[in-house]
Amino acid sequence: MSAEARLKELGIELPEPLAPAGNYVGATTVGNLVYLSGEGPRLPDGVIAGKVGSDLTVEEGQEAARLVGLNMLTTLRNHIGSLDRVKQIVKVFGMVNAVPDFKHHPAVINGFSDLMVEVFGDKGRSARSAVGMSSLPFQIACEVEMIVEIE
Repeated sequence: MSAEARLKELGIELPEPLAPAGNYVGATTVGNLVYLSGEGPRLPDGVIAGKVGSDLTVEEGQEAARLVGLNMLTTLRNHIGSLDRVKQIVKVFGMVNAVPDFKHHPAVINGFSDLMVEVFGDKGRSARSAVGMSSLPFQIACEVEMIVEIE
């Protein structure tokens, strides 16, 4: 099943695109690889902010990471025209704004990775890093970068 059809089947409507928060582009293509800039859990009227492990639970962090995934799918679709062009999610780099003794960074970023697998199936499984940060821009809960191979 195509990624676009899968979105419809899952009842997922991608959010409206949001402008970058600085002097950069949301995505750039080199050859058949699309590099997506770091994206946070942005909403039209703000962000999901706070430190996972004090302000937010692991589950709330996962929800924030899923929102990042939805935002990135919007950016990717706008950049390449259709998510059906995705051949493989190659690499995901997930950063979690967490308290110093937090230990469940991979569980938080699973909110992002699980969405990629829901939408793309096995093509959504990727190499991945999930690390903790002492802070992130605007105190967002998490940030993710992604590299995607396209056809």
